Parts: sequence; C-alpha cells; structure tokens
Amino acid sequence: MKLSGLLPLCALLALSQQSQGPSKCECELVNLNQAFPHNKLDTIQDDASGCVSRITPQSSFHMESLLLGLKRRLPQLMEDLEQLEEEHDGDLYSALSLHVLENELEEIQQLMDKLNGSIQGNQELAENTTVLLQNLKEGLTDLEHFDTMQVVKRQHVNQRLKKDLDQCRNGLQPTAKPTQPTDRTCPLGQFVNITGPVVYTGGEYPGSYKYGGWGRDPKPETGKESWYWLVMMTSSNRYANYIRFYSTLSSLIVGKSTPGNIQIHASNPTTNTIQGPNVVLYGGSLYYNCFNAPSLCRFNLTSKAITVTDLPKGTRFNSKGNFCQLDECYPFTDLDLATDESGVWVIYTTSQDFGNLVLSKVEEGEQLKLGQTWHTSVYKQAVTNTFMACGVLYATRYVSSTTEEIFYSFDTATGKENFNVGIFLNKVSPSILFLNYSPVDHMLHAYCDSNMVSYKFLFEFNDSLNVSS
Repeated sequence: MKLSGLLPLCALLALSQQSQGPSKCECELVNLNQAFPHNKLDTIQDDASGCVSRITPQSSFHMESLLLGLKRRLPQLMEDLEQLEEEHDGDLYSALSLHVLENELEEIQQLMDKLNGSIQGNQELAENTTVLLQNLKEGLTDLEHFDTMQVVKRQHVNQRLKKDLDQCRNGLQPTAKPTQPTDRTCPLGQFVNITGPVVYTGGEYPGSYKYGGWGRDPKPETGKESWYWLVMMTSSNRYANYIRFYSTLSSLIVGKSTPGNIQIHASNPTTNTIQGPNVVLYGGSLYYNCFNAPSLCRFNLTSKAITVTDLPKGTRFNSKGNFCQLDECYPFTDLDLATDESGVWVIYTTSQDFGNLVLSKVEEGEQLKLGQTWHTSVYKQAVTNTFMACGVLYATRYVSSTTEEIFYSFDTATGKENFNVGIFLNKVSPSILFLNYSPVDHMLHAYCDSNMVSYKFLFEFNDSLNVSS
C-alpha cells in the first residue's frame, strides 16, 4: 500500500479508537529507501577541493620558462664553440674561451636538471590527478542513484537551456568595437636594439643598499630639468621614506647630493611610505607601491601631499606576485611603475589573471586613478623586470649572471604580443632589481645590486643620441 493511502487510514483508525475509549493509535512508518551517504559526499567534496588546489598554471609556466631559457642558451653555446675552434693554434687553445664554455655548460646543465625535475613532477601530478578524477566520477555516479526526484538531471537540462538562450541573445547583438589605439609619440621609430652600459656607478653609497631605483623626471618642473633622483630601500631592503636628488649626472656619479632629501614621512615604514624598489618620478610626483597595501601612492614633492588609489580586487601584494629568475624571486616587486612618452604606467598581477602580467595606464589629474587596462598572457614569475617605451610593454628574463634578455613585448595600440624580441643586455651584476625607460635622454636606467647603470636605446631612425649630464 502506498504511503499516501496509509496516512488517511491511520487517521480514520485513530478516530475509531477515540470513539471507543481512551486507548491511542500507533502507526509504524518504514522507509524502504537507503539512507543518503553524507560522509561519502563530504569525502568527494574534499577530494575535489584538493584537486583544484594542486592543479595550477604555475608549474606549466615554470616549465615553459625553462624551455625558453634552454632554447636561447644552446645557440649561444654553439657560437662560442665555433669561436673556440677558430682560435685553435696547433695544440694551444684560449684558456679564457675554455673557461667561458665550462661556465655555460654548467649553467645549461642546471637548466636541464630543473627541467627534468619539473617534467617528472608534472608526470606524477598528471597520473595522480587522472586516478583521482576517475574516483570522483565513479563516486558522483553512485550518488546520482539517490536523486529519486531527478533534481540533478533537471538542473543539467536547465543549464543547457540557459546556455543556448545566452548564445541566442549574444548572437543578436552587434559585434563589439575593437579597442581604440592609444596615443603615442615615437618620432624616432621602433625600438630595435640597446647598447651599453653607458653609465655604471656605485654613487654616494657604493655597495650599501641592494634594492633601489633611480632616473630622471620625464616631465620635470622648471629649473629641475637636469636633476636625477634616487630612492634606496634603506630598511630591510624593502622600505623607504624619502627621495634623494642630484643636480646633474656628474653629481650623482661622484656622490654629491646638493638638493638633498625630500622626506615622505619621519617613520620607515609606515602608512603610505614606499614598499619595493619599482618607483618612478613624473611631473614632480613620486609614484610607488603604498606600504602594506595593494594600492598606488603618489607623493607630490612640492605640496608634500599623498594621494592613493586602490588597484583592482585580487591584486597580489606583500611579495605574493614578485619578479623572479631561475633561482630566486625579488621580494616586494609586486608592483612595477614605468614611464614613457605618454606618462605613468603600473604593471602588476591578480588572482583572476592566474599570475599573468596586467598593465594599466595611470591617468593624470588631481585625483589619482587608473585608466585603460590590458591583460597579457605572460606569467609574471617568469619575468625579471618590465619597462615601457612608446606605449609598448617590454619584459626581461635572466639568461646568465652576465646577460639579461628583453624577450617579450605587448603593444597597447594593437594588443599584439611578441615572445621573441631577442634583445640582450650586458649586466654588471647578476640581478637587475629596477628597470625604467627615460624618454628625456632615451636611456634605460637600471639598479643592479646597489649599482646605478644605464643603457642607450637604439631606434629605427636615429641611434646617435647622447646622455645628458
């Protein structure tokens, strides 16, 4: 007998018993279905969460970076070997060339060891994930048997109907207009190469502060056209609270700071002071990552006023989205500020972009805010630094202790990416901890393990630019 028939019968029996006397009616209800396995459902949810946390794009991007590095090193090794063969003179070989080859072979072996480790780890991850996914599929199939009301099935049907409806609606909409090209001023044409270093100095504090930044203001205030600025991470290689000025390049090299310091705050660090070395000066204001916040700060040198704007939700900060090389990451390089002919840019990464570089234009005006934003497909931790020139984002990577490569570009006017730029920098020390292009003198300024270094840009139409003093 069905349950729907049992309940009225029980009620009728109860009325009959009540009419006969004080005795009560008892009905036993038996559920013929199995109890729902909540424990099994909890186990499946935990396994699914663990699977999601283990499978991230970082491992594949890391392996891609190693492969690209190996691809660059092998042709260089062949060139050096050919040069060594040309130097053959009887039984004599160049000891220096042999030493160079030995170092290159050792670095290539390190790359291959890291690559083999990454491949083995990814294979194990793939095998374990395959087994786990199969178990999850079987477990979910078993749980569907308990869906006697077919709720899950109807949900699947509804999802398909909703997807078809969305596609139908979107199909009736007009095609979106493409992103409008950004304004740019490149009178010298395309950036084609770089030479140097042209400037190489320890400055006023040789060897004292590993992290920092320096350069010129592309839009200087009147009377400060020849000034150079310097920001050193004076606390824990991470924080700073003042900017130091030099009246000329010669003053910077000999370490004579005539204008002196302009202080942001007496304490270091504290709210809205500097965090990380990637800072720039533009229009008489210093732009930098605010202390302990996913925010951009602007410090006006004249009024001493600080304005702040938050970066998009999910922006990685406090050393969660650093620039990296093969063996280490550079702490507190989450935000990179850059200048070019058009103004100030900020480069960062977010959780939504899975660690890929994001580029935003900083709008000029009394209120500090971000303008147009571009999303790239290059993984930030596979990059050692970035800079802007004529509206094009460039990224570098570590090749060796003496060589850095500009390997990537993103054109904001066209959205076109290039992973094979292939321009190399000769380094004076293993790590480049700050990099910024100066449209004033067409130099690329770098801060390398407490040394201030600059390189000369070579453009398509003119490569005879000189350094201003």
